[in-house]
Amino acid sequence: MPITISRPRALRGDITAPGDKSVSHRAAIFNSLAKGDALVTNFSPGNDCTSTVHLLRALGVRIERTPSNSDAGDSLHVRGTGDAWIEPDNVLDAGNSGTTMRLMAGALAGRPFLAVMTGDDSLNGRPMGRVIDPLSQMGAEIRGRRRDTLAPLIFQGGKLRGIDYELPVASAQLKSALLLAGLRAEGPTRISQPALSRDHTERMLGAMGAPVKVEGLHVSVSPCRLNAVDVQVPGDISSAAFWMVAAATHQNAELCIRGVGINPSRTGVLTALRAMGANLQLTEQRIVAGEPVADVVVRSSRLRGTEIGHPLVPLLIDEIPVLAVAAAMAEGVTTIRDAAELRVKETDRIEATIDWLRSAGVECEGRPDGMSIMGAGRIMGGTFDPRNDHRLAMSIGVAGLVGEQPVTVSNGEVASVSYPGFWNEVRRLGGIVG
Repeated sequence: MPITISRPRALRGDITAPGDKSVSHRAAIFNSLAKGDALVTNFSPGNDCTSTVHLLRALGVRIERTPSNSDAGDSLHVRGTGDAWIEPDNVLDAGNSGTTMRLMAGALAGRPFLAVMTGDDSLNGRPMGRVIDPLSQMGAEIRGRRRDTLAPLIFQGGKLRGIDYELPVASAQLKSALLLAGLRAEGPTRISQPALSRDHTERMLGAMGAPVKVEGLHVSVSPCRLNAVDVQVPGDISSAAFWMVAAATHQNAELCIRGVGINPSRTGVLTALRAMGANLQLTEQRIVAGEPVADVVVRSSRLRGTEIGHPLVPLLIDEIPVLAVAAAMAEGVTTIRDAAELRVKETDRIEATIDWLRSAGVECEGRPDGMSIMGAGRIMGGTFDPRNDHRLAMSIGVAGLVGEQPVTVSNGEVASVSYPGFWNEVRRLGGIVG
């Protein structure tokens, strides 16, 4: 369904970001493995987290979901199984969610039953060898297409043992899969990271009684049983990033995004926008369910180009598509490096971002691990294809809020993968959505 957005005269108001996807996935999965019941509030309403709930129910987990009356999060009542999942009657479908597939791979590894997990065409084309290989080293029996590198994945049991493993990339999904498998392995599992990645798994497992140790870039866990914990999910900073960029690049804007999670392993987008000169403030800082939270206030800013690379990239990898909009509206060149991971997301986000920006009159160049964007302070209008990628669709929508001419997203409904209420917020804030 095409959606057309035009720049409003002013961009002002308060927004409550939907529940953080990363925390929502983990709250549902970890509590389903635990002993006891848990209440998860502000659970992400997006399709990705819904896929996780469907998979858990297929494994015998009782989950009651109460929809929210707003565009924010739902409530889940999760009845923990004490790690006693049952063999599913059918194939498990992770939809478009890489987090679901990779975290569930760690949780399914070594189970005494057969399970098959698949996804949509996009997810089944994303690399899974980096998960299958270390889990196989731990003793899991897992098979996949293309010599065990692609889904669908077949889990056929195995006896798990702890290993020492160096992650080839800074990936919270891979790290989390190994930690989940380590909970059921014989002996400790030790993981070394090349750079910091989001640490929601370590925080939540620790709160649930797991003996997780973190020393710099090294994380370890020993086998244990988890205790259920209630989780109030903070607002998703990846979703809030769209409004941060919109406010910073609009000529007459002041937006306050309420209740945003500012976990240090996720705040790369704040660092990048500040480096570009964004007028951005954190107010009402507090701790909610062990996670730091704040309201983020962003006003119209005069942005300048910057360089984004290692070690910042793992802290903002999902926000790069919308940061590209900020770069196009800035003065000077913005260079993004060390982000080859973007090529194996829902689509090749490097190629797709360069393609639509060029069509919108923005000069840019690609490279294997990133791109350079020559900002001129303007984006032209047109109709653009997000290639069935939710983050690209919403990034193009932000361009419509701040660009010279109306912008049409040819497949706007894909935003519901992570942010079903996104277009409603655009309309409420004055953007014309047609």
